Amino acid sequence: MAAEVNGPRGPLPRPEPVEPPAPDSLLLVLSNAPDQDTAQRIAEALVHERLAACVNITGPVQSVYRWQGAIERAQEFGLLIKTSASRFAEMAARLQALHPHEVPEIVALRPPMVLPAYAAWAIAETRKPLVGSREG
Repeated sequence: MAAEVNGPRGPLPRPEPVEPPAPDSLLLVLSNAPDQDTAQRIAEALVHERLAACVNITGPVQSVYRWQGAIERAQEFGLLIKTSASRFAEMAARLQALHPHEVPEIVALRPPMVLPAYAAWAIAETRKPLVGSREG
């Protein structure tokens, strides 16, 4: 049992245990945009705002999906978004705001294996800038 610590005015309160934050992790988020210009605009905004470290634009790809009871076909451009788990909610909200579709595809995957240096880079690039810093 730990000895009681006394200060100048008597016993000091015992400190509460602190749970350190869990380490951040890399997420790969899949989405699509209806055209290349929209894909570029979304990618640049997410990277500029540090909500993504990198966005790959692929395509065009053909999508077949059911929407409001009908089978739809569309040419789209894929977005492979690398972000951190700690920024996912903000990134997803921003992607929704930028996206013209009523329900954009936002599917996050946590890679079971990733080069540690790449994960560290992506997490560092998506950290919120310190208040008053010139980053961003």
